[in-house]
Amino acid sequence: MNTRPFLGWFVSPAGLVAAGLIAAMLAVFQYSVRAYIPGTLEVGGFTWANFEAMLRPLYALAFWNTVLICFETAVFTLLLAYPLAYTLTRTNSSALRSFILIVSVTPLFLGEVVRTYSWMIVLGNNGFLNTLLLKLGLVDRPLRMMFTSGGVIAALVHVTMPIMVIMLAAALSHIDRNYEKAAESLGAGPIRIFMTITLPLSMPGIVAGFSTAFAWTFSAFATPQLIGGGRVATVSTLIYQLGFSSFNFPFAASLSIIGLALSLAVIALLKKAASPLERMAGTT
Repeated sequence: MNTRPFLGWFVSPAGLVAAGLIAAMLAVFQYSVRAYIPGTLEVGGFTWANFEAMLRPLYALAFWNTVLICFETAVFTLLLAYPLAYTLTRTNSSALRSFILIVSVTPLFLGEVVRTYSWMIVLGNNGFLNTLLLKLGLVDRPLRMMFTSGGVIAALVHVTMPIMVIMLAAALSHIDRNYEKAAESLGAGPIRIFMTITLPLSMPGIVAGFSTAFAWTFSAFATPQLIGGGRVATVSTLIYQLGFSSFNFPFAASLSIIGLALSLAVIALLKKAASPLERMAGTT
């Protein structure tokens, strides 16, 4: 007797989506090993020249900038999101809890382009921050925040904050409060309880949120393109320039393949580096 009569109906859509993704990746891969013919959308024969060109300083710098921006974004997002998630799960005030939840999740309901244009208004020479700093007399002239890595990172932190808060809140809410009460009864102070109990036990959420923020940032396009203004080289902006400005789709496809492989490799390294901390959380 079939105990799961509807299993096929639930699995079939996922299988179709997976098949579509595999077909798309195969199409991108076959483009990446084809020769570029200038002045036409047609591609040439088989070649590995697209991947060999990745060793040029321009493209190597784009990959390095992307990894660095993704890492810094994930770090700043974690530092800002952890206090919010901690307060969200530990406060007794329903009003404060609702406020934090609304503020944290609202960016998910805004399009990436809308969020990016909002940050352009905030970071511009005549934007909110520079106007405020000038009126307070803290600066004599507008600070350059647009078209910089710092501006791109600030906007990307806003993008990744909701998912980080949600993952951290889920991890913190599953911590048994009896562990903290037991430590408190033994004379441990709030800081020691946090460092030895709460933080280690929330490590799975930290690792999951950090990895997700890194991967999400790696594929971001609108924010680096608009905030960076073409002066902050990332893999996504470089793919756009090659594919839609130069129509060099074979090389853009090879950049996509290497970018995907690099992001998966970095995430795997992060997971491996954090596995001792996760094991420690499991034995705490």
